[in-house]
Amino acid sequence: ELHTGAYANGAKGGLDALAEGARLAARCGLEVHAGHGLTYENVQPVAALPEIAELNIGHFLIGEALFVGLEAAIGEMRALMLAARA
Repeated sequence: ELHTGAYANGAKGGLDALAEGARLAARCGLEVHAGHGLTYENVQPVAALPEIAELNIGHFLIGEALFVGLEAAIGEMRALMLAARA
């Protein structure tokens, strides 16, 4: 699992580092997962990385679900992720 915290916190070059790490892991035959700090606002560039098989975004979704319900929170995130892969 790639830690997306630096990217999520706005670190310069964070997305490039994630993309490079994802490519390297995939070349090594690993299934690539990523997560930590991803939100509706920053998930799409990470979701668009083709090597990433899974995003771990549970903490954010549960927090959002307190306000809008679990179905709505998951639906919004899923729509953003699918749009990034289109």
